[in-house]
Amino acid sequence: MSKNRRLLALSGATALALAAVVGPTAQAQDEPIKIGVVIHVIGNPFIQQIADAAKQAGADLGVEVQVVGPEGFDAEAQQALVQGLVDSGVDGIATSVTGESMVSGLNALIDGGLPVVQFNILRPEVKAPYVGERSMASGRTLGAMILEKMGGPGITGKAIVGNCAPGFLPVLDNRAKGIAEALAAAPGVEVLGPFDVKSAANENYAAWEALYTANQDATGFVGVCAPDVNSLGQLQAANMDTPFVSGGYDLTAENLAAIKAGNAYVSLGQTPFMQGYLPVVMLVDKIKGETEYDLTMGGFIDAGTEIVTADSVTQPHGLPALTFAELEAIAADPAASRAYYQPLVDGIIADWEAAIEPVENESK
Repeated sequence: MSKNRRLLALSGATALALAAVVGPTAQAQDEPIKIGVVIHVIGNPFIQQIADAAKQAGADLGVEVQVVGPEGFDAEAQQALVQGLVDSGVDGIATSVTGESMVSGLNALIDGGLPVVQFNILRPEVKAPYVGERSMASGRTLGAMILEKMGGPGITGKAIVGNCAPGFLPVLDNRAKGIAEALAAAPGVEVLGPFDVKSAANENYAAWEALYTANQDATGFVGVCAPDVNSLGQLQAANMDTPFVSGGYDLTAENLAAIKAGNAYVSLGQTPFMQGYLPVVMLVDKIKGETEYDLTMGGFIDAGTEIVTADSVTQPHGLPALTFAELEAIAADPAASRAYYQPLVDGIIADWEAAIEPVENESK
């Protein structure tokens, strides 16, 4: 359990007041703490939700948070940005780890005493804990929902799986494996893919359009990346005479709009607030000496899976029930999101040490 007991109270729907009770710190009080956050795609709506939460944590804790990232998946560029932040004097780094090439550089910094926390995309070889979803389990959940909507285990047909970075990011590969595993419950369904559907929005739509054109007899289309639900929704809207079941990941405003319009069926969120806010808390706790946990031991904290259709919203960690309209408002408003996730701040985030699991659990 973290020794730092944070007492956060809401004064209105979205206004926040912070009172923190802390013990002796490892860093002088007159030295401002600086945290660097390195995301893997600047401008991506889902990843921006993580960045917003990291900045909110910084505001709540009274520390400086600087968010940087490349324009697209580029591990070398990310590592260069990490090093640039370290050279500028940050006290800790939170980063996604999009390539094996980042491992040695991060571990060298960690060995030199820099506290590091991973989020969203991990490499278990990095000597740092990870905050993210249970990737394989979430894929199974998504695949099972798609199969049920297609007609259940007794149906026949074809399902197409897309991955914006196949073979490149283990978390995404695990999602695709989980989806295929769930779809295999229907022996009569031919599962094709995962195909490379690219990460940029325009390229993602073009890739799905090409797959649809080549497989117009398919009745299921499933993606594992943030742009997929929006692209598949647009594709369905352009081809209403051949309906199909589609789903994917992340609760961006665009993805929710596709579901609301009836052009996509389901999207799974991975609680981006948790992935942005918690790593900053963990780093600040370590820098201030408010935790005895050795971050170099690694470990995994489950951010939680959100399951959303037009008819239902299922939230993790005992969060308050939401209507679809309320979820839309949260997705579009960082302040509303901050207010809604207050129970996470008071609960699992405040007591994050108690939530740590072996990193192997992430992919079970």
